[in-house]
Amino acid sequence: MIRQFVLCGLLVTCVSFLASADEKHNHGPKPTANAGLEKLKSLVGTWVMADKDGKPTEEVVSVIKLTAGGSAIQETLFPGQPHEMIPIYTADGPDVLLTHYCILGNQPRMKASTKLLANTLKFEFAGGTNLDPKKDKHMHAATLTIVDADHYEMEGIGWENGEPAKEMCNGMKLVRKK
Repeated sequence: MIRQFVLCGLLVTCVSFLASADEKHNHGPKPTANAGLEKLKSLVGTWVMADKDGKPTEEVVSVIKLTAGGSAIQETLFPGQPHEMIPIYTADGPDVLLTHYCILGNQPRMKASTKLLANTLKFEFAGGTNLDPKKDKHMHAATLTIVDADHYEMEGIGWENGEPAKEMCNGMKLVRKK
């Protein structure tokens, strides 16, 4: 009986200690709010292509989710398709940084200022990896417009040989999948 009492006491002590240790690890510093990133968080969900009349189709084009404790937004463009790509949005001080993991095998970075936010983020080229912007084809700029809670538009500008590419990064009008 005493043995069971002692074992039970040890078990309660261990569980309390583990709960306390786990609590300390889950309360790290909260990221500073970033207006642009907060707006982008409203897009979490599944998005389909809009037809010419703005009505939803069955074609899933984008799946957006929070990751890294809410400090980053991961978008999967064309999920499951051979041309699947992953843009990641993060705060960079008051700005939003977009790193685009492209099917071309490069990772252009673009930055959007949140000073004149409204419902549009204009991303401008800010470097990248695995590319020479003077010659390699890459995504060079993007404009993301949140039309309303169920509609957003994305317009991209591709770049090749140091100038805008004619056949790359066409615009998309997306509707939230219900």
